[in-house]
Amino acid sequence: MCGIVGIVSQQPVAQVIYDSLLVLQHRGQDSAGMVTCVNNKLHLRKDNGQVSDVFHTRHMLKLQGNMGLGHVRYPTAGCSSSAEAQPFYVNSPYGISLAHNGNLTNVDRLKADLYEDDRRHINTESDSEVLLNVFAHELQITGKLKLTVEDIFKAVSATHQRIEGAYAVVAMITGRGILAFRDPNGIRPIVYGKRETQTGVEYMVASESVALQASGFDLVANLNPGEAIYIEDDGQVHLKQCAANSRLTPCIFEYVYMARPDSVIDDIYVYKARLRMGVKLAKKILRQYPDHDIDVVIPIPDTSRPSAMELAYHLGVKFREGFIKNRYIGRTFIMPGQKMRKRSVRRKLNPIDIEFKGKNVLLVDDSIVRGTTSQQIIQMARDAGAKKVYMASAAPAVRYPNVYGIDMPAVEELIAHGRSEQEVGELIGADWMIYQDLVDLIAAVQKGNPDIQEFDCSCFNGQYVTQNISNDYLQKIQAIRNDSAKEKAEDQTVVGMELHNNA
Repeated sequence: MCGIVGIVSQQPVAQVIYDSLLVLQHRGQDSAGMVTCVNNKLHLRKDNGQVSDVFHTRHMLKLQGNMGLGHVRYPTAGCSSSAEAQPFYVNSPYGISLAHNGNLTNVDRLKADLYEDDRRHINTESDSEVLLNVFAHELQITGKLKLTVEDIFKAVSATHQRIEGAYAVVAMITGRGILAFRDPNGIRPIVYGKRETQTGVEYMVASESVALQASGFDLVANLNPGEAIYIEDDGQVHLKQCAANSRLTPCIFEYVYMARPDSVIDDIYVYKARLRMGVKLAKKILRQYPDHDIDVVIPIPDTSRPSAMELAYHLGVKFREGFIKNRYIGRTFIMPGQKMRKRSVRRKLNPIDIEFKGKNVLLVDDSIVRGTTSQQIIQMARDAGAKKVYMASAAPAVRYPNVYGIDMPAVEELIAHGRSEQEVGELIGADWMIYQDLVDLIAAVQKGNPDIQEFDCSCFNGQYVTQNISNDYLQKIQAIRNDSAKEKAEDQTVVGMELHNNA
């Protein structure tokens, strides 16, 4: 999962991009990057690390220009190489920079086509570099020195026809403007907005509305599936539908976990959706355990807090903050290897003993993926003196891999794969375990925008909305996503960093 931002202004944009990346940091903490443009010259800074680590004053002073892109990334398949940091750049044609959120599912075929037919070299393992070169090739075949808006949209249409998967893209054509487009299924989010200043109207595109709000931009709209927006360097805005047979099927896991609660995605308030998840889950608990003995509901911070609050209210029991989170530890779900995730849990959370001692506790999490974190947290609750520990998940059981940009582990490492609710509870050490029903999750999210008829729920039901996901593809990603492969990549990265530091 990644966060992207692009801005066209009449004044320097580096600080606004930096501020936007800070509020999108939850979408990726492995690397950050920014490219700006002034007088047809590009200034690029990207590296491993969080936003505040990558950009120092000396870097910001060099990032001059009134137009630019930004990106935050978390590693896929355990790869943490700085070579994968975005934005990417290709000099032909016109000089194009690009940042991307999502995952291309036909990347191997695209790589072959780019080399054999388009004569383009791919230097990294990133599908974003592949996407950039596909778009660059389609733009190059126009053969024009003077590029028109229609030429750009035509290249976007041709790119849609070649690539498959999930993608929200922002690109900059040097000295000309910012382009953004969304995949025909609208799986990954992207919004655009504007703000009026003394120097004129400025425009921003970003992964989430919170990036706009944080810098004083007004949300104008989401990009529709298959739609593209092109903002010229003088502020002229052009919109066009560039894909046939588009339909809105957003990833429902955005509302469960990935997005910030203060964002609005496809006209759905994420916070409200999470509150409704809590209501649905409370009703299920009352159906299955009408005589429950729960004394207190405690969220596993932070994403589950809205659901846990509403669940407690509808159960008629106390809501308490039982864990204090270390704000300086990143999101464990998006850490590259199992070793790092395991090391981080007890450093990340510390229990308040008095909220557990002698009580029957219901812990609420947004979702349970591997189960190792849940197991450690349940043990922490018992060590703090809880009599009984129950576990509830605001999301259904994760039983299938996500292939659209969320780097979930291999199938055999998903704790719920091939197991019942009761078996999962026993494995993680809970007295009982309860999951949200998928139909209830969909209803909770869909209420915010009834016009959305379908969501991508593939990690819960194994049904992939692009309908082109083969068993061979799933086996391939399973081989690179299993924890042994990730830990090997993690160890290689550590060795590389040590060699670099000792050089």
